[in-house]
Amino acid sequence: MRHSDADQVLAIYQAGLDDGQAGFETTAPSWEGFAAGKLAHPRYVAVDTATGQVVGRVAASPVSVRSVYAGVVEHSVYAHPGRQARGIGRALLEAFIAADEDAGIWTIQAGIFPGNAASLALHDKLGFRVSAPANVSVVTAASGGMWSCWSGAALSLDDRSAPARMSPLPVADDVPGAAFTRSRRRDEPS
Repeated sequence: MRHSDADQVLAIYQAGLDDGQAGFETTAPSWEGFAAGKLAHPRYVAVDTATGQVVGRVAASPVSVRSVYAGVVEHSVYAHPGRQARGIGRALLEAFIAADEDAGIWTIQAGIFPGNAASLALHDKLGFRVSAPANVSVVTAASGGMWSCWSGAALSLDDRSAPARMSPLPVADDVPGAAFTRSRRRDEPS
Protein backbone atom coordinates (compact mmCIF):
# COMPACT_ATOMS: atom_id res chain seq x y z
CA MET A 1 0.00 0.00 0.00
CA ARG A 2 1.53 3.26 -1.16
CA HIS A 3 0.67 6.94 -0.89
CA SER A 4 -0.35 6.80 -4.56
CA ASP A 5 -3.11 4.35 -3.54
CA ALA A 6 -4.57 6.82 -1.03
CA ASP A 7 -7.64 8.05 -2.92
CA GLN A 8 -8.75 4.56 -3.94
CA VAL A 9 -8.05 3.02 -0.52
CA LEU A 10 -10.03 5.74 1.23
CA ALA A 11 -12.89 5.47 -1.29
CA ILE A 12 -13.16 1.72 -0.58
CA TYR A 13 -13.07 2.44 3.15
CA GLN A 14 -15.77 5.10 2.79
CA ALA A 15 -17.98 2.69 0.83
CA GLY A 16 -17.67 0.20 3.70
CA LEU A 17 -18.63 2.88 6.20
CA ASP A 18 -21.57 3.96 4.04
CA ASP A 19 -23.13 0.50 4.09
CA GLY A 20 -23.18 0.56 7.89
CA GLN A 21 -21.43 -2.79 8.33
CA ALA A 22 -17.79 -1.77 8.54
CA GLY A 23 -17.21 0.68 11.35
CA PHE A 24 -18.61 3.18 13.78
CA GLU A 25 -17.14 6.09 11.87
CA THR A 26 -19.21 7.89 9.27
CA THR A 27 -16.38 9.51 7.33
CA ALA A 28 -13.04 8.04 6.28
CA PRO A 29 -10.04 9.91 7.70
CA SER A 30 -7.48 11.80 5.67
CA TRP A 31 -4.69 9.68 4.19
CA GLU A 32 -2.32 11.07 6.79
CA GLY A 33 -4.71 10.06 9.58
CA PHE A 34 -5.29 6.64 8.05
CA ALA A 35 -1.59 5.91 7.49
CA ALA A 36 -0.56 7.18 10.93
CA GLY A 37 -2.97 4.76 12.60
CA LYS A 38 -1.79 1.69 10.67
CA LEU A 39 1.35 -0.40 10.82
CA ALA A 40 3.66 0.22 7.87
CA HIS A 41 4.00 -3.54 7.35
CA PRO A 42 2.17 -5.70 6.60
CA ARG A 43 -0.49 -3.78 4.70
CA TYR A 44 -1.54 -4.58 1.18
CA VAL A 45 -3.77 -3.56 -1.68
CA ALA A 46 -5.21 -5.78 -4.39
CA VAL A 47 -5.00 -4.20 -7.84
CA ASP A 48 -6.88 -5.13 -10.99
CA THR A 49 -3.98 -5.64 -13.39
CA ALA A 50 -6.11 -4.74 -16.42
CA THR A 51 -7.24 -1.36 -15.09
CA GLY A 52 -4.75 -0.50 -12.36
CA GLN A 53 -7.72 0.07 -10.01
CA VAL A 54 -7.31 -0.79 -6.33
CA VAL A 55 -10.03 -3.36 -5.61
CA GLY A 56 -9.27 -4.13 -1.96
CA ARG A 57 -7.04 -3.46 0.99
CA VAL A 58 -5.93 -4.95 4.32
CA ALA A 59 -4.12 -3.14 7.11
CA ALA A 60 -3.73 -3.30 10.87
CA SER A 61 -3.29 -1.07 13.87
CA PRO A 62 -1.52 -1.92 17.11
CA VAL A 63 -4.02 -2.61 19.89
CA SER A 64 -1.86 -0.83 22.46
CA VAL A 65 1.36 1.14 22.83
CA ARG A 66 2.31 -1.06 25.78
CA SER A 67 5.25 -3.33 24.96
CA VAL A 68 3.47 -6.46 26.20
CA TYR A 69 0.99 -6.02 23.33
CA ALA A 70 3.61 -5.40 20.64
CA GLY A 71 2.59 -8.56 18.75
CA VAL A 72 -1.15 -7.95 18.91
CA VAL A 73 -2.91 -6.07 16.11
CA GLU A 74 -6.43 -5.30 14.99
CA HIS A 75 -6.85 -5.71 11.26
CA SER A 76 -9.47 -4.66 8.75
CA VAL A 77 -10.01 -5.95 5.24
CA TYR A 78 -12.17 -4.26 2.62
CA ALA A 79 -13.07 -5.05 -0.98
CA HIS A 80 -14.42 -2.55 -3.49
CA PRO A 81 -18.24 -2.81 -3.44
CA GLY A 82 -18.34 -3.76 -7.13
CA ARG A 83 -15.74 -6.49 -6.60
CA GLN A 84 -17.00 -8.26 -3.50
CA ALA A 85 -17.56 -12.04 -3.39
CA ARG A 86 -14.70 -12.66 -5.83
CA GLY A 87 -12.02 -13.82 -3.39
CA ILE A 88 -10.27 -10.47 -3.03
CA GLY A 89 -10.78 -10.23 0.73
CA ARG A 90 -9.62 -13.81 1.19
CA ALA A 91 -6.46 -13.30 -0.91
CA LEU A 92 -5.62 -10.12 1.00
CA LEU A 93 -6.25 -11.67 4.41
CA GLU A 94 -4.25 -14.81 3.54
CA ALA A 95 -1.27 -12.68 2.44
CA PHE A 96 -1.61 -10.59 5.59
CA ILE A 97 -1.69 -13.64 7.87
CA ALA A 98 1.30 -15.18 6.08
CA ALA A 99 3.38 -12.02 6.59
CA ASP A 100 2.40 -11.44 10.21
CA GLU A 101 4.70 -13.87 11.96
CA ASP A 102 7.73 -12.41 10.18
CA ALA A 103 6.52 -8.98 11.34
CA GLY A 104 6.51 -10.14 14.98
CA ILE A 105 2.73 -10.40 15.18
CA TRP A 106 1.26 -13.31 17.11
CA THR A 107 -2.37 -12.32 17.52
CA ILE A 108 -4.65 -10.74 14.93
CA GLN A 109 -7.93 -9.22 16.09
CA ALA A 110 -10.85 -7.80 14.14
CA GLY A 111 -14.11 -6.10 14.97
CA ILE A 112 -16.98 -7.52 12.93
CA PHE A 113 -20.57 -6.33 12.98
CA PRO A 114 -23.15 -9.10 13.40
CA GLY A 115 -24.81 -8.21 10.10
CA ASN A 116 -21.59 -8.50 8.11
CA ALA A 117 -22.18 -12.12 7.11
CA ALA A 118 -19.48 -12.08 4.41
CA SER A 119 -16.77 -10.99 6.84
CA LEU A 120 -17.92 -13.45 9.48
CA ALA A 121 -17.82 -16.27 6.91
CA LEU A 122 -14.40 -15.22 5.57
CA HIS A 123 -12.86 -15.18 9.03
CA ASP A 124 -14.42 -18.54 9.86
CA LYS A 125 -13.01 -20.07 6.63
CA LEU A 126 -9.53 -18.84 7.48
CA GLY A 127 -9.55 -20.51 10.88
CA PHE A 128 -10.66 -17.68 13.15
CA ARG A 129 -12.90 -18.91 15.95
CA VAL A 130 -15.44 -17.31 18.21
CA SER A 131 -13.79 -15.73 21.21
CA ALA A 132 -16.62 -13.51 22.46
CA PRO A 133 -20.11 -12.46 21.50
CA ALA A 134 -20.89 -8.89 20.52
CA ASN A 135 -19.34 -6.79 23.23
CA VAL A 136 -19.65 -3.13 22.29
CA SER A 137 -22.85 -1.30 21.52
CA VAL A 138 -23.07 2.32 20.43
CA VAL A 139 -25.55 4.54 18.67
CA THR A 140 -24.10 5.87 15.43
CA ALA A 141 -25.29 8.03 12.58
CA ALA A 142 -24.21 5.24 10.20
CA SER A 143 -26.66 2.90 11.88
CA GLY A 144 -29.48 5.40 11.49
CA GLY A 145 -29.39 6.20 15.18
CA MET A 146 -29.85 2.53 16.07
CA TRP A 147 -27.68 0.56 18.46
CA SER A 148 -24.87 -1.26 16.65
CA CYS A 149 -22.94 -4.20 18.08
CA TRP A 150 -19.32 -4.92 17.35
CA SER A 151 -17.66 -8.27 17.92
CA GLY A 152 -13.96 -8.90 18.40
CA ALA A 153 -12.14 -11.61 16.48
CA ALA A 154 -8.67 -12.98 17.07
CA LEU A 155 -6.24 -15.29 15.30
CA SER A 156 -3.31 -16.44 17.43
CA LEU A 157 -0.19 -17.27 15.41
CA ASP A 158 2.17 -18.22 18.20
CA ASP A 159 2.32 -21.24 20.45
CA ARG A 160 3.10 -18.94 23.39
CA SER A 161 -0.52 -17.89 23.52
CA ALA A 162 -2.29 -21.25 23.26
CA PRO A 163 -1.75 -25.01 23.28
CA ALA A 164 -1.02 -26.78 20.01
CA ARG A 165 -4.69 -27.63 19.50
CA MET A 166 -7.47 -25.71 21.15
CA SER A 167 -10.83 -27.26 21.72
CA PRO A 168 -13.27 -25.72 19.27
CA LEU A 169 -15.07 -22.63 20.44
CA PRO A 170 -18.52 -21.73 19.14
CA VAL A 171 -18.58 -20.59 15.53
CA ALA A 172 -20.52 -17.73 14.00
CA ASP A 173 -23.69 -19.81 13.63
CA ASP A 174 -23.71 -20.40 17.39
CA VAL A 175 -23.20 -16.78 18.49
CA PRO A 176 -24.81 -14.04 16.40
CA GLY A 177 -22.34 -11.28 15.66
CA ALA A 178 -19.59 -13.51 16.91
CA ALA A 179 -15.94 -12.91 17.38
CA PHE A 180 -13.38 -15.43 16.21
CA THR A 181 -10.09 -16.76 17.47
CA ARG A 182 -7.66 -19.30 16.06
CA SER A 183 -4.43 -20.68 17.46
CA ARG A 184 -1.64 -22.36 15.54
CA ARG A 185 1.77 -23.49 16.66
CA ARG A 186 4.71 -22.22 14.64
CA ASP A 187 5.56 -25.79 13.59
CA GLU A 188 1.95 -26.63 12.64
CA PRO A 189 1.23 -26.50 8.92
CA SER A 190 -1.14 -23.72 7.98
